[in-house]
Amino acid sequence: MSERAERIAEVGGAEAGEEDRPPLLSADDPPPYELVNPGGKAPVLFLCDHASRAIPAALDGLGLDETALCRHIAWDIGAVEVARLLAARFDAPLAHAGYSRLVIDPNRDPEDPTSIVELSDGVVVPGNRGLGPEKARARREACFEPYHRMVEETLEGFRRRGVAPAVISVHSFTPVFKGFERPWHFGVLWNQDPRLALPLIEALGRDAGVVVGDNQPYSGKDEYGYSVQVHAERHGLPHVLLEFRQDLVDTHHGAADWARLAGDALADCLGRDDGLYQVARY
Repeated sequence: MSERAERIAEVGGAEAGEEDRPPLLSADDPPPYELVNPGGKAPVLFLCDHASRAIPAALDGLGLDETALCRHIAWDIGAVEVARLLAARFDAPLAHAGYSRLVIDPNRDPEDPTSIVELSDGVVVPGNRGLGPEKARARREACFEPYHRMVEETLEGFRRRGVAPAVISVHSFTPVFKGFERPWHFGVLWNQDPRLALPLIEALGRDAGVVVGDNQPYSGKDEYGYSVQVHAERHGLPHVLLEFRQDLVDTHHGAADWARLAGDALADCLGRDDGLYQVARY
């Protein structure tokens, strides 16, 4: 375990990235990330990129009102609550970003044009229009890079212990998109590595009332999922991006119910003794 990870484990609970506070963030702003249960014993790391709808005070809400900032354009509704429940169930660490995807998307390459959007689901984001490279870089340094450094440092802690953990990235998706009612309760996104994705699709699908999307409503084969690509696929770690439909997890009771169902399926997958926890590239 790295010296920094050891310090986190000694404190216990969650580390909140206070050391990584660049000039864009004031002392009153939330930290750029949180690491929950850093001393978790499971060979698993949960991620939640779109956990927060927070905006740095200096950006004045990006010109949006509170109603807009509560919508799915700002964060993945219900995702972080589900992720916390799963991390607690498996006694695993959870790393989640501290700022809204509208500031800079933690799940996009910063060079991608969708990294900082000017228009999201028909909503103009005034604070993102005409953004110059210096201001974009300031957001990257303040909100994007500290989160991804923390994830890599957490994985380094696993490596030092000789563990190749499974990486599970938790997201949520809207029930309706462009007039289409999405039938899926879960979406399991994956690219080349089938070790976790295929058994999870099978396990979730055992419940006749559950509709599972295999690379739906988005596809991991379309390079959707920057975080799992960078932190898991690149290192040869088993991984999956698990999506929950937002209308199922937008209340405490709903999040608990669907986290329990997902947790039961994951327990079957993560408990296998078939070489899951090893480095392999596909």
